Amino acid sequence: MMPRRFPLVLTAFGVAALHAGEPSPSAAPMGANGPTPAPALSAQIAGGLSVDPALLHTYAVRVEAELKNDILPFWLQHTRDRKRGGFYGEISNDLVVKEDAPRGALLTSRILWTFSAAYRRYQDPAYLEMARWAYDDLLTRFWDQEQGGLFWSITADGQPLETRKAIYGQAFGIYALAEYHRATGDRAPLDRAIELYRSVESHSHDLANRGYFEEFTREWKRMPNSRRSFVSPAPKSQNTLLHVMEAYANLLRVWPDPELRGNLRDLVDVMLTRVLNPANHHLRLFLDNDWTPRSDGISYGHDIEFSWLLVETAEVLGDHDLIARTSTVAVEVARATLAEGVDADGGLLSEAGPTGLTNTHKEWWQQAEAATGFFNAYQLSGDPRFLQASMHSWEFIATHVIDRTHGEWYNLLARDGTVLSRDKVSLWKCPYHNGRACLELLSRLDDILGAAAPAHLSDTPKP
Repeated sequence: MMPRRFPLVLTAFGVAALHAGEPSPSAAPMGANGPTPAPALSAQIAGGLSVDPALLHTYAVRVEAELKNDILPFWLQHTRDRKRGGFYGEISNDLVVKEDAPRGALLTSRILWTFSAAYRRYQDPAYLEMARWAYDDLLTRFWDQEQGGLFWSITADGQPLETRKAIYGQAFGIYALAEYHRATGDRAPLDRAIELYRSVESHSHDLANRGYFEEFTREWKRMPNSRRSFVSPAPKSQNTLLHVMEAYANLLRVWPDPELRGNLRDLVDVMLTRVLNPANHHLRLFLDNDWTPRSDGISYGHDIEFSWLLVETAEVLGDHDLIARTSTVAVEVARATLAEGVDADGGLLSEAGPTGLTNTHKEWWQQAEAATGFFNAYQLSGDPRFLQASMHSWEFIATHVIDRTHGEWYNLLARDGTVLSRDKVSLWKCPYHNGRACLELLSRLDDILGAAAPAHLSDTPKP
């Protein structure tokens, strides 16, 4: 993450003020306009008190403890298939391995990104070894040696299964390979990332209407979208476009190609002018070729994830006007998400529509993105309500999402915190969202606290 380009206004609250005004889990459901700011918090703001650095230091310590004592060790210890290579395709909450479960390129790519990024921060040889294991798996078993690109999935013993080329999956390949290059300096993963980028541009880029189409056959022939689609029932989706933007930004960090820069700049504009609904500050989920919306649904997790990835992309592009524009949008999106999508216990709800909530489940990845996205909005705006929201999100994670018995995070919870999912590892359940949230929060907290106040794991045992 690039250093923040905006002043960090530290006018917030102490520990007592942070918790004094939070509604209890038994409070009434939020109203149409979302949670009401806490009276105690408002009093602290009005008083102009500055943030106690110890509060932020404690936040950093808890986040780092979760990353280094739980998330990363879990994947190192439990997920590698030592007999057949690669990773297990499915592991239950209680660590039962499903030996015959298919495996997805998405899981391997996300493991590759996570451990490459962790190695860049900590220089731990175990993290580099894990990244190499994932890199070898991605190229040996998922790379299509005949047609190029990445298969969506393979069988447990490594044979191609779903050979179609989902652009969502190609994007995560680019993202991970670029990060592995950043971690190692090796040229080979960068060349592979560039090759994937060129395949996406050759086959998926809609030169008539802009943006990128969703799915293709193994031979790169465009597939009609349907309910069988892995990501979208429509020709275009915010989800795929968001992660193409994310992947291209990471590639641009290490390969300053003018064409790539232009394509990324255009994609940011597409996200701002076609995908984002300026009337309500939410993303349009599914769209036709000409950008006609195919859905009126709202995904709060994608909204808050978009808010911080958008600014990060503008920073990578180095365009000061775009940074200012995206920062304004990011705060607006975060404000709408906080008002509508955050439950009384701090958990981020899943989905809504024109008449209100439609899915009150709470997924692990949504909580990770909320902690990061609200902290980003705090950095951009100085509004302490966003800092409170980020910390409240972490409290929800620590209380309900982290599995204190078997490790890592539960996949899916009911609104009341009941665990609904049985899988701890799957094609979609990975260390990317929660690992990245920890790394992002630590980097941002470092920016505020400075090198003179590092987090030490021994300061507190509780994540």
